[in-house]
Amino acid sequence: MAATIRSAKSVPVPTGLQRLNPVWLLGELSETRFWMYLLLLPSLALIIGVVLYPTFYGVELSFQSMRLNRPANNGFAGLAQYQRMWGDPVFWLSLRNTALWVTATTFLEFSLGLMVALALNRNLVGSKLLGVLILVPYFLPNVVAGNIWALLLDPRLGVINDLLLKLGLIEGYKAWFADPTTAMAAAILVEVWHGFPFFTLLLLAGLKGIPADLYNAATIDGAGRLSQLRLVTLPMMRTIIAAAVILRVIGLVNSPDLLLILTGGGPGRATQVLSLYAFQTAYKDFNFGYAGALSVVMFALLMLFAWAYVRISKVNEE
Repeated sequence: MAATIRSAKSVPVPTGLQRLNPVWLLGELSETRFWMYLLLLPSLALIIGVVLYPTFYGVELSFQSMRLNRPANNGFAGLAQYQRMWGDPVFWLSLRNTALWVTATTFLEFSLGLMVALALNRNLVGSKLLGVLILVPYFLPNVVAGNIWALLLDPRLGVINDLLLKLGLIEGYKAWFADPTTAMAAAILVEVWHGFPFFTLLLLAGLKGIPADLYNAATIDGAGRLSQLRLVTLPMMRTIIAAAVILRVIGLVNSPDLLLILTGGGPGRATQVLSLYAFQTAYKDFNFGYAGALSVVMFALLMLFAWAYVRISKVNEE
């Protein structure tokens, strides 16, 4: 008891000047529950400045009439932009093309990425070198990848046209990106080549985390390779697959750069997607209000897709 009294007496009582010392104030604050909120303030400020403010400003912009080439008509427009969108045939065509672009590309990239990940997971000779080489397309910027394939598929100088002609698969040099019947398919194949390593990398990481005992038990029960894939591999990687698919869909919907380089949305709007339409509306027509409305619709569709996919895949039930 005496020792406790002596230790309490030895604690210095802060004077008026010490109470104004920032170091002393921080030391006192660190002993309270408010300290963790203070540490979160820089992250909160970053989120507000980089994420929340641009998002709310984009939503606000969608209710404005803002055309840089017609400043006299700028101002609050209410739902006029959305009413125009409802009767805009280019919007509905872009929406349909976006669904085709995202669905076909995601399915092909996931299928190819899964096959490559399963092959690399077997640890065969040269698999590490092959794994590095497979990731090379994903490291290339979209601008570089788009220009490379624009040259490869060029109707006059393209190597691929020359090879297909020599193999007898085509009768003459073909302008793949200038033909409405082949432009979207050619652009999808280019995007699949560029993006499938994303799935390969994530799925390979998921495969490494599956215990080998599950495969041994499945083999004892008489399950073959396909049965093991269906009953063991895919269910065990459900969370990773859901995250990869959602992230890839978001990237495809929001990135018009590859289509902008390869086709520019043509020919005849055959490859016009929503993100490209919003980009051209903003920076060619200078109609930022309508572009903001298009962006809000894309944001809502992505949120709806993410919610529906998580519900269907039952990831939150694991």
